[in-house]
Amino acid sequence: MSHQQNPTLGVLFGIATAVIGSLAGAATKHLASSVSVAQIVCFQYLLSCLICTPWIVKHGLNGLRTQRIGQHLIRGLAGWACFYTYYLALAHTPLVDAVLLRNAAPLWVPLVVLCWSRIMVPRNRWLPMGIGFIGVILVLQPGNDDIGSWHLIGALSGLTLAISMVGTRRLSETEPTQRILFYYFFISFLTSAPLAAHSWQPIATADWPLMFFVGISIYLLMFFYTKAYSYAPASLISPLTYFSVVFAGLLGWLIWGDKPGMLSLAGMSLVIIGGLLTVLLGKKPSSK
Repeated sequence: MSHQQNPTLGVLFGIATAVIGSLAGAATKHLASSVSVAQIVCFQYLLSCLICTPWIVKHGLNGLRTQRIGQHLIRGLAGWACFYTYYLALAHTPLVDAVLLRNAAPLWVPLVVLCWSRIMVPRNRWLPMGIGFIGVILVLQPGNDDIGSWHLIGALSGLTLAISMVGTRRLSETEPTQRILFYYFFISFLTSAPLAAHSWQPIATADWPLMFFVGISIYLLMFFYTKAYSYAPASLISPLTYFSVVFAGLLGWLIWGDKPGMLSLAGMSLVIIGGLLTVLLGKKPSSK
């Protein structure tokens, strides 16, 4: 049986991706109370680079040769910025808020494509984008004293994730997956190292298991994510991303007692609706 003929497995891998992402977010939020975000990010990318080592040993320098180093740089810096801003938001906002703002990335993708490739956003994307961004505004709740710059940084994680997604898509047209991953991890590690050194502080023994879990979570996420798309079409898997918002809400409530208000719940609903419509309408021809 071909992978595309097993949507059940695809959905299971998609849900596993959401679960791992939510658990990693909760672990990071817990760690951020005693370990600097820069250290967490740096260790995460160091571990990811080490995971790539067997592939580098097997393929040597020939496997790393590329004509698109500029795009690798943009993709790597965007991916690093996504995680750095996401972890900062996790440290200072409710778990579900940070996860939702990061998962608003599909709403940003059409605008990123417009700026990057000068491809106009199809008309059938404007309505879901508008719905989704109204939801983001409701989550940010301008004028609320409890909502501030950290929520804006959380929104920035969604924008930079969108840039990373578009960059990965463009690179995948000519570059093998392992090369894309290596340059992403290596560039992000080099960017993270000076910040980690500047904010270095001893890491408690009890924190190391969570550090390793967060560190390996990128690899686990990409493994489950890739498996999901190999078994089922994007139209089925993409909406499962928003399960991470549900899981994050449950974890935030159970661990930290975070209970979103009515405006936040309304905003989350609109972001999810906007994201789902973006996926669904993206499969249809745009109106002229």
